[in-house]
Amino acid sequence: MKYKVGIVSLGCAKNRVDAEMLLAKLNKQDFTLVEDVAMADAAIINTCAFIESAKKESIEEILELAKLKEEGKIKCLIVTGCLSERYKEQVMAELPEIDACVGIGANDEIAQIITDSLKGKKVEKFPPKEELSLEGERIQSTPSYYAYLKIAEGCDNHCTYCAIPMIRGKYRSRTIENLVKEAQWLAEGGVKELIVIAQDTTYYGTDIYGKPMLAQLLKELCKIQKLKWIRVLYCYPERITDELIQVIANEDKIVKYIDLPLQHCNKDILKLMNRKGSVRELTALLNKIKDAIPDVVLRSTFITGFPGETEEQFQELAQFAKDIKFQRLGCFPYSQEENTAAAKLPNQIDEDVKNRRAEIIMEQQQVIMEDYAEKLIGKEIQVLVEGFDKYAECYFGRTKGDCPEVDGNVFFTAKGIKPQEGNFVNVRITDYIGIDPVGEMV
Repeated sequence: MKYKVGIVSLGCAKNRVDAEMLLAKLNKQDFTLVEDVAMADAAIINTCAFIESAKKESIEEILELAKLKEEGKIKCLIVTGCLSERYKEQVMAELPEIDACVGIGANDEIAQIITDSLKGKKVEKFPPKEELSLEGERIQSTPSYYAYLKIAEGCDNHCTYCAIPMIRGKYRSRTIENLVKEAQWLAEGGVKELIVIAQDTTYYGTDIYGKPMLAQLLKELCKIQKLKWIRVLYCYPERITDELIQVIANEDKIVKYIDLPLQHCNKDILKLMNRKGSVRELTALLNKIKDAIPDVVLRSTFITGFPGETEEQFQELAQFAKDIKFQRLGCFPYSQEENTAAAKLPNQIDEDVKNRRAEIIMEQQQVIMEDYAEKLIGKEIQVLVEGFDKYAECYFGRTKGDCPEVDGNVFFTAKGIKPQEGNFVNVRITDYIGIDPVGEMV
């Protein structure tokens, strides 16, 4: 009998790549993969534990699947990923419905773990996190036309608010040769948009080449003929070099979209975060990027209510966001994560204050985004078709300035033509709804 296995992957795109590698490992064994985890004999939850809301989502998902197990629809429940790696002692003890709780270093053993669980064994395995494979076969879980390329694992930055180094370990880069080979395989399989990810992409190569090598990697990826768009996420501002800016500016395949998780602009708050910079330095960098890449789309994330953040420091952040006019911005209230340095800082801020500050930034950003959308009216822009919205009765897709799962969409009509998902079309913008442009295919 071939047992059916399904995976629920939560959290970031880096976790998704891990799940795709798990799928490939199971596919090579005597299992049948199913998309609907409720139809599986063995359900795997690839969890996230980055911040409090992510942990809650992971636990809620475990409990939902535990109900299916109780009803006899699922035979065993396996938990892997960041939650199990971070809370290895607590997860199985507090959630007895789980049959296996394993760390990320056990991913290569997933087939045996499932087999043992199906036999009624309780499995707990936590090999060194460095045993998580960086390379190997994947079964792509994204739509055929885009995929993520995880260029490294772990992080050496030790930002005081972040648990990732504890969960994922030290920064480990993959070789350029291996990454190019995987990117070529993805392109041959129909991928047109390659999204380059790591906890910090700008640190790439430092551990194995002795210097940052993101610019060189991007040049090699641009040689892959079938790729149309290459998008780079998670660029740390202090490591954005003139060389990297020039590569992004000069290479046609690299979309003019830079994601910089700045988190704050006040130098004292940044110092407490173990980050570098100030309003002056960050403004200078962003202006340099804008000068070199006039049509660049800048994306960032901010944290409000970091321990000790005064009203004046928050106002400095709000003014900074207003002055820079980021085309894409996310803002999150600070999450006090146990065993991080920031969790032990004095002057922790009230939840209501943290949330209010985040709301102020996002309300301000809404106005900026509406302004950008209004300026697109009358323009013709390239859109990657993603599907048909039956409720809005129109097609939708993304521009070069929109990353999947985090940014918005363009909605458009096609006058009797049926544009295919994954194709590029030109759309003339006629209006906008909320912050999403609306138009018609030309």
